[in-house]
Amino acid sequence: MKPHQKNPIEILGWPVDRIHKEARRLTREKHRGRVSYVKNRNINYTDTCIYNCHFCAYSRKPGDPEGYRLTKKQVLDKTKKAIENGATEICIQGGINPEINYQWYLDLLETIKQHHQIHIHAFSPQEIDYMTSQNQKSTEKTLRELRKAGLDSMPGTAAEILDNRIRNRICPQKITSERWTEIILEAHRQGIPTTATMLYGHIETWRDRINHIQKLKTIQEKHGGFTEFIPLPFIPGNNRMKDRKKTTPEESHLVIAISRILLDGYIDNIQASWVKLGRQKAMEALNHGANDLGGTLMEENISSSTGQKLKTQMTPNQLKNTIKEAGKKPVERTTTYQKN
Repeated sequence: MKPHQKNPIEILGWPVDRIHKEARRLTREKHRGRVSYVKNRNINYTDTCIYNCHFCAYSRKPGDPEGYRLTKKQVLDKTKKAIENGATEICIQGGINPEINYQWYLDLLETIKQHHQIHIHAFSPQEIDYMTSQNQKSTEKTLRELRKAGLDSMPGTAAEILDNRIRNRICPQKITSERWTEIILEAHRQGIPTTATMLYGHIETWRDRINHIQKLKTIQEKHGGFTEFIPLPFIPGNNRMKDRKKTTPEESHLVIAISRILLDGYIDNIQASWVKLGRQKAMEALNHGANDLGGTLMEENISSSTGQKLKTQMTPNQLKNTIKEAGKKPVERTTTYQKN
């Protein structure tokens, strides 16, 4: 084991140039200049949410006339259009809407699978926790029922920073770090792969970020169920933390580089989120440790709700050209990183 793996905080003492050089070396050895992308569509089925996370600009309170909830038919129509545009995955997430019951989620999955053979990447641990509180069933049974209904994989969102001290300040009503971990581990035990995420650039420190990554490594050692790590910079605007200074591209690139080094041998794929970083900075991140550019999305509501001028969709050709501009070879993948 390398010294920085025994004591990961040690990496903070490295010169920045050394960090980027090591991240590039590890990425080159692992991926040989290949950068992946996926043809997918985002579907946010509701913006109504009972929680009040300080960093969120997307949600609306129950009863808000601006709030919305898609019908199963609307989700099905969006899925059909996604497939017509070549999508191999739909990513389904939404707020915690008290008008939606557990059976609705099961029916939604079954309806989609009855009509379309497409990978369903859906429901964060926060949504799963809400379902268990509704149906009075265990996490194990809830996930088994969702999987039987058609759930193929899960986004590892709602992780933010896995430190309850921080969570109590930025999302006090959300599940604890321990509960997030419990749900993810149960998903992995059942063979449901998930992504791993980290929301950075708000009140956390570099030490908090590294501790978060270490917790992800510990989870990955159990069942190896994480397919990728997605560091997500906090975007201020239209939320209770709007006065926070926006994370610089240099800091985001450093987060990606350090993630590559610390996750070496644990999580092979690190995504540069073009929605959060912007096309240019995401492209640059491909030379700082990232090997994936994410998906076409086709629509995006959460980041764009901050009021920032953000791109919300990219065509496959745009993704491929972005990868080529970075001097890399584009490779289409599936949700679970099988190459198409």
